[in-house]
Amino acid sequence: MRPNASMRVARTGLGSVTVPGALAIVILLLALLGPLAAPHDPLAVNLTARFESSSLLHPLGTDHLGRDILSRLIAGAQTTLGAVAAALALVVALGLGVGAVSGMLGGRTDAVLMRLCDVFLTVPTFVLALFLIGAFGTGLVNVIAAIALSHWAWYARIVRGLVLELKTRDYVLAARIAGASPVAVFVEHVLAGVLPPLAALATLDVGHMALHVAGLSFLGLGVQPPTPEWGVMINEARTFFWTRPLLVVWPGLAIAVAVLAFNQLGDALRDRLDPTLVAERGL
Repeated sequence: MRPNASMRVARTGLGSVTVPGALAIVILLLALLGPLAAPHDPLAVNLTARFESSSLLHPLGTDHLGRDILSRLIAGAQTTLGAVAAALALVVALGLGVGAVSGMLGGRTDAVLMRLCDVFLTVPTFVLALFLIGAFGTGLVNVIAAIALSHWAWYARIVRGLVLELKTRDYVLAARIAGASPVAVFVEHVLAGVLPPLAALATLDVGHMALHVAGLSFLGLGVQPPTPEWGVMINEARTFFWTRPLLVVWPGLAIAVAVLAFNQLGDALRDRLDPTLVAERGL
């Protein structure tokens, strides 16, 4: 769904800035700064300050160990989005590589690689990630690997489709007739047409993968306490849900806002990069 006019807060020569887009930028900045942006040490335990209410010293209060919730949310953004960034880098690299080879070479190579993709696409991504973690073991590194291996096939399929379309263009055919190798043709003439939609897809997937990281950490399979991470915070707070519901609400709200922000940012980026939609708007 494209951002509507009421969500636009500014327009410059560089494009439109939306409320979700601004939120995504803020979340990214907090993730980059991590504990440096936190008002307190997110790991500092103070049992005399357990379950404090919101105050100037602790704007969102403290948890069952007296740790500042706001500081843990900010540090958790770095953990969650850092894991998402690493997983996305692996997904894009695998998807781009397999999709490019499949689309450029075609024939038996294409058939084998696409059947391999079909194997990964037959299983829901979260279920496949759980299976892979069961094989690899728990921990953040294994979670990143599991998420990457459960998502790359979607990207490979999309890249292959783009390559098949682009390699029939006249300028690409001319390069091939001139004797350019498949690698040179892809790098010099096809890659530029593949990267924009791939970037939009990756942005849209940030929220989806953040849910994976938080969900697996909530189940105790990813990030382990006391490391601040949104899923870990929900898991730690569930024991106190009926007496201290805000301990669950704050990290849950952080996840929801991040998913919404990056989904809307991905939609806006897709609209900017899609030639058909650009032509419709007369841009």
